[in-house]
Amino acid sequence: MSGSAAREGQTFGGGSRWVRYANFVKLPHTLFALPFALVGVTVASYVKEVRWIDVLWVAIAFTAARFAAMGFNRIADRHIDALNVRTAARELPSGTMSVREASLAVLAACAVFVGAAWMLNPLCFALSPIALAWVLFYSYTKRFTRWAHLALGVGMAIAPVGGYLAVTGAWSTPWWVLIALAAAVMCWGGGFDIFYALQDIEFDRAQGLHSLPARLGAAPAIAIARVLHAGTVAMLALAGVGIGAGAFYWAGVTVVALLLIYEHSLVHPADLSRLDTAFFTMNGVLSVTFFGFVLAGRVFAR
Repeated sequence: MSGSAAREGQTFGGGSRWVRYANFVKLPHTLFALPFALVGVTVASYVKEVRWIDVLWVAIAFTAARFAAMGFNRIADRHIDALNVRTAARELPSGTMSVREASLAVLAACAVFVGAAWMLNPLCFALSPIALAWVLFYSYTKRFTRWAHLALGVGMAIAPVGGYLAVTGAWSTPWWVLIALAAAVMCWGGGFDIFYALQDIEFDRAQGLHSLPARLGAAPAIAIARVLHAGTVAMLALAGVGIGAGAFYWAGVTVVALLLIYEHSLVHPADLSRLDTAFFTMNGVLSVTFFGFVLAGRVFAR
């Protein structure tokens, strides 16, 4: 790691191999969407009994897919990252990890993901290459579309759908429940990725990269993020109607709405000093908290 470059947020100090790999894929960000995969598992438990081994394989599959996606993103963006002061200290640009080592790690993660899907059921196994192709493809979208944020959101939206299918091996009834859950996560992920892109507006413009903040400016991009996050609340509510959710679920939706309102209060076009709190802390709290409410509703269901 370059001695002159500051370490990014949400990374660990230390020089061990495990720390290097954790920082390579920003392991703490796993907290963002893994709880939504477990929301899918919990919703599925109303239809079919959940085995602990299935929960384990879901966690392994999700973590492997996320490792593969983030690792591939780092490989694809290594030359761009080297030019950005904010990202120049990452493992590949700084030379603390070789492209070969990173590529082997990504291939191993892809194999683990497909293997975990095979251990779950035939449907998950059949869909695993499609899911994997999408989360890898996302890395190139900012080269040609300002809506790359939604491409990331779609990748994250696989989590609740995958969690549900892992248990049931079949689509939801009503059919639109999983669509609503996926749309909620897509809007949530797309919205906070817009926040993340606020850090690099000038750099993205200079390099010809696409993002809503770079294309429209900070204020309009933040407004779009607000619309997307309103969509998150609406889609969670729609999913709740479909599953006949109880009081705990609706309390969770209410808390999500309040957390998103607070998250947006932290970010202003002229003041991004609290962006790290808005991006990482609040989104981690949101996903874990919502899962907690959904799980409580299941545990205490009559």
